[in-house]
Amino acid sequence: MTTDDAATPPAPWRAWSAGQRVVVRRRLPAGEPQPYTDVLGDLVAVDDEGVTVRTRRAGDVRVPGDEIAIGKVVPPAPPRRPRRPQG
Repeated sequence: MTTDDAATPPAPWRAWSAGQRVVVRRRLPAGEPQPYTDVLGDLVAVDDEGVTVRTRRAGDVRVPGDEIAIGKVVPPAPPRRPRRPQG
């Protein structure tokens, strides 16, 4: 273990398991209007390089580990309500 390794806390996302529902706060590149964006969905893959999250809107989104500001496991999505009839 190097000195840098001792000063860097372990990335909690490495302990997540595929199938869990997660939210990841992703750092955006400099120059973007906002510094972060959130990625919410089911975890498809996790490895030393980052995570892949399956979102409802964008499909599978790869988030490199160095872009993960924070993240956590969240409860399953609530059931969708049926649409009310129009008229």
